Amino acid sequence: MNKKILGVLQYFLFAALAAFFVWLSLRNLDEQKWQQLKDAMNRAHYLLLIPIMLLLLSSHLLRALRWRQLMEPLGFHPSKLNTLFSVLIGYLVNLGAPRLGEVIKCTILARYEKAPADKLVGTILAERAFDLVCLLIVFGLTFILQFDVLHAMAVSSIYPIFENKNGQVSYQKIIYIVGGLIVFLILLKYLFGRLGHINIVQKIKLLLKNILHGLTSIKSIKNKFLFVVYTIGIWLLYWSSTWLGFSAITETSHLTGTDALTVLAIGSIGIILSPGGIGAYALLVQQTVAFYNIPKEPYGLAIGWLLWFGQFISFIVFGVASFILLPRVNKKINEKPENNPA
Repeated sequence: MNKKILGVLQYFLFAALAAFFVWLSLRNLDEQKWQQLKDAMNRAHYLLLIPIMLLLLSSHLLRALRWRQLMEPLGFHPSKLNTLFSVLIGYLVNLGAPRLGEVIKCTILARYEKAPADKLVGTILAERAFDLVCLLIVFGLTFILQFDVLHAMAVSSIYPIFENKNGQVSYQKIIYIVGGLIVFLILLKYLFGRLGHINIVQKIKLLLKNILHGLTSIKSIKNKFLFVVYTIGIWLLYWSSTWLGFSAITETSHLTGTDALTVLAIGSIGIILSPGGIGAYALLVQQTVAFYNIPKEPYGLAIGWLLWFGQFISFIVFGVASFILLPRVNKKINEKPENNPA
């Protein structure tokens, strides 16, 4: 019962978080800006959603192929189609129940491919570990190619934390923040060392262990080069869909590929923060493109929501299609003569 209540509270928390980010992105809109936002959305080139969705579908296909590689050392060789369907359904479920989609896609694949779901979950942890590394690499490239933009973001968002009321550097604040960080690290070390028997500490340890195991699991993959190609391809397709999305409205169509890299890096944080990135993704994109002299309202907001909508509608369309096609495709396979010996 307690677990059920905890699960319900968790979903309420996710919903409240998404609503909060939506409110943050819309709170500064007055009547004039609302009208400007409507005009920008009405003028948007919605046909571009088709190639954007195809780029995203291609990234999902590469993710499915990469996932199959992680399963091969375990002795599982699922069909490419079933793996793709499972990935797409997982994305769809994640829109309403974050993280549940990862479990669901393992369960679905286990059902149709007769593989133990618990072992498949381990491969998901490996995937997430590599995605984390890739995101850090994207941030590294952004830092090199768009240092001036990131510096401007730091000046407007981070530097004020270390300033006093007069706008000067407050060494007292710096001491407090550094001291607080040191105390936090000491407490963290104490928790791991002395309170290792506590459930939550064990879970954190297990999570860190699984991430490390995931990163080292590439050693057992047969074709490591192909695995890296799939990984790079996934993120290149994410980047391409973002860059293409800029052309949806005239006011952002001049943004470059390096600008898209920055939006990809910052926007990815929004995908992590709220279910399906709702609210958070649009808000962070809106704040990011403002550093390219694009007004936050309405055009920054418009491109943020349009880019998010392209991802959202792709999850809906491809996820629902996978739900419909998965049992039908497997039924036809099972009805083939070679699968029904006399």
